[in-house]
Amino acid sequence: MQLTVLKAKLHQACVTHAELEYDGSCAIDGRLLETAGIHEYEQIQIYNIDNGERFTTYAIRAEDHSRVISVNGAAAHKAKPGDRVIICAYAAIAADKMSSFKPTLVYLDADNHVRRISQAIPVQAA
Repeated sequence: MQLTVLKAKLHQACVTHAELEYDGSCAIDGRLLETAGIHEYEQIQIYNIDNGERFTTYAIRAEDHSRVISVNGAAAHKAKPGDRVIICAYAAIAADKMSSFKPTLVYLDADNHVRRISQAIPVQAA
């Protein structure tokens, strides 16, 4: 059996651009892509913390160290500069590999600098 798991996420990224007249995608600082292990042209899910929008697109590389998070094409209607978003990539793995699987979780500050990197989300208290 194959399970779909969270492979990587950029948590609380700040949208820097929303470009309606650009090929649909999300441009992400190349170093952030590398840090998270997200590949150019890989499908991503974006969850907008500020307005609740959730949408699917693909990642493209923005200039390294630019801190750019640009939501492009039709998706530009779903996020605006200054919005905080969670960008996730998923992968399919064999169920018997779950016990050793660890995602890459990259937590960002308001300027899209890496605050910390983790491989686990803390247990949510009741």
